[in-house]
Amino acid sequence: MEPLKLLPAFQDYIWGGTRLRDDFGKQCDYEHVAESWELSCHPAGESVIMNSVCKGMTLRAYLEQDWAARVGEGAARLSSFPVLIKLIDACQDLSVQVHPDDRYAREHENGENGKTECWYVMDCEEGAALACGLNRELTKDEFRRVIQQGTLTEYLQLVPVKKGDVFFIEAGTLHAIGAGILVAEIQQNSNLTYRVFDYDRVGKDGQPRELHIDKAVDVTKTWPAPPRRKPPQTEYQGYTAAVIADCPYFTVTELHVTGEAAFPASEGVSYTHLLCTEGEAALVYDSGVVMPVRKGDSVFLPANFGAYMLRSKACTLLMTRTLPRK
Repeated sequence: MEPLKLLPAFQDYIWGGTRLRDDFGKQCDYEHVAESWELSCHPAGESVIMNSVCKGMTLRAYLEQDWAARVGEGAARLSSFPVLIKLIDACQDLSVQVHPDDRYAREHENGENGKTECWYVMDCEEGAALACGLNRELTKDEFRRVIQQGTLTEYLQLVPVKKGDVFFIEAGTLHAIGAGILVAEIQQNSNLTYRVFDYDRVGKDGQPRELHIDKAVDVTKTWPAPPRRKPPQTEYQGYTAAVIADCPYFTVTELHVTGEAAFPASEGVSYTHLLCTEGEAALVYDSGVVMPVRKGDSVFLPANFGAYMLRSKACTLLMTRTLPRK
């Protein structure tokens, strides 16, 4: 059984830049590459397997061939694959937006999933900042009024960012990625976004982009987001690890590999997705077979994959799994 390298799907939203192509080697014909969907079973953009006997198959088709064994106990309890992982290059400010939770989405969006997400800042320009929640509590009526008056940005909690910062954006949290920020986003498998404010920009058709104010008012938590806490690092032989996000849909661990890091077999508990954000490593499996893993690579290991090792002088990876819940 081989690790599966994934070819992402691309999105060319109007705020995107060129760093995913220039710095991460993403091959795409779009002039501006806003997002690469590195791990995706979503119909709006599916990942495709680049190697093995499954080369050319979508990840979703591969998983459906042997669902429980390949996704693992944690994800098999859910009706669909729970995670979508993206790289996002914000050349301009993204819209101020919010996502619904599962209950609201399934009631109002034809059974779609809600969207909780995690941002990992891979790089940023000096002085870059993002919005995460409100800077004071508002009533729903006050929230609607500041949107209508065009003063919403005065109430956003703006946070300066640096490389390696982590933000957990729970469904219902108002947010916006600022210009000059490159993030890895680990999120629920959903493409639902309620746009609240978009700087009066127009889309490719020359028309103002649609806003979703009524739904946003319904779902937004109109109080400040809880303070962020830096996750603790744990040292192991050959690497350090920090759990940067943990929720029913995904558990994300930041790995800094500086030697030989051994990982046991999953024993059917969960798939493992590895996203290399910096450096390069050798993924060693099956008693010595080596797969090179470089900056920007996306690798999927099914839940019935065996033990493996990551070997590197200096490499950073995000490991994502969906773990069983009691």
